[in-house]
Amino acid sequence: MLYPLIRPALFSLDPEDAHKLTLAGLDLAHRLGLLGLLPHATGKPVHVMGLDFPNAVGLAAGLDKDGAHIDALAALGFGFIEIGTVTPRPQPGNPQPRLFRLPQAEAIINRMGFNNRGVDNLVKNVTASGFRGVLGINIGKNKDTPNEQAVDDYLACLDKVYPHASYVTVNISSPNTQNLRELQKDEALDALLSAIKLRQSELAQRHGRYVPIALKIAPDLDDAQIAAIAALLMMHRIDAVIATNTTIARDAVAGLPNAEEAGGLSGAPVRAASTRVIRELARHLNGEVPIIGVGGILSGEDAREKIEAGAALVQLYSGLIYRGPELVRECVQALAR
Repeated sequence: MLYPLIRPALFSLDPEDAHKLTLAGLDLAHRLGLLGLLPHATGKPVHVMGLDFPNAVGLAAGLDKDGAHIDALAALGFGFIEIGTVTPRPQPGNPQPRLFRLPQAEAIINRMGFNNRGVDNLVKNVTASGFRGVLGINIGKNKDTPNEQAVDDYLACLDKVYPHASYVTVNISSPNTQNLRELQKDEALDALLSAIKLRQSELAQRHGRYVPIALKIAPDLDDAQIAAIAALLMMHRIDAVIATNTTIARDAVAGLPNAEEAGGLSGAPVRAASTRVIRELARHLNGEVPIIGVGGILSGEDAREKIEAGAALVQLYSGLIYRGPELVRECVQALAR
């Protein structure tokens, strides 16, 4: 209820500074016990990937790349939290400025570039957290790792996060690491998924627990590409697919300030493209692989649209910037009906 009053002040700041200030404020509010006073909706539990979720509304990766704010974010009423994207080695990401608001379109453009403090730091933060709910950890490759060696980066991250994750997401769809999306193509994706599934099996035996693997894909895929990815998901028995990441398309924001900035576009303009991918995936997957829908959710009805298109769970990020924590409760309520 307070967020509409706070938002103008946050929007007067540089977007990246506002992001850091918001997270610091959430941490402080959590330590003071104030987040426990927020009204939360009673969610409808769901069972996906062999995991029990108290509700179907999660936090998408990208907001808490290093897993440094898990407890405070969980107190907002999410059914699950996804942190990352994390890489094997720390990296600063792309030069600033790299985060831009498009308020007229309720959109964000970012070219962060997997800025994070490395997988060892993330594991340290997860270990220190008191969160015992469903935690996804999103993994990627370092910028300077060539695609021919990308599998090594994903496996290195998987080895380290596996004991601490409820599920692990393999991110091959960010537009902000050069050539990363090439890993979505048939032969490269086949090789990556094969290596990931083999290592998952080895780790399951070593740790005595099976941790599901999800794949995060882009919205900028045609129907043939979606069909090919769906076939590989089923062939390799991947546990879930997250649809979608940000888009490189600019048609929906043409002419707006910052619209031509390089990077991935998220928020309201990506909603239709994301839902199209979900619907097309659902058609090919026939219920064999669950879909997590993300992209352009700014209302409870937007969340319902994703579920009706074929998603089993949804995730929020950019919508939180425009709507605040109330969006979580609204989406939980909408999906409980």
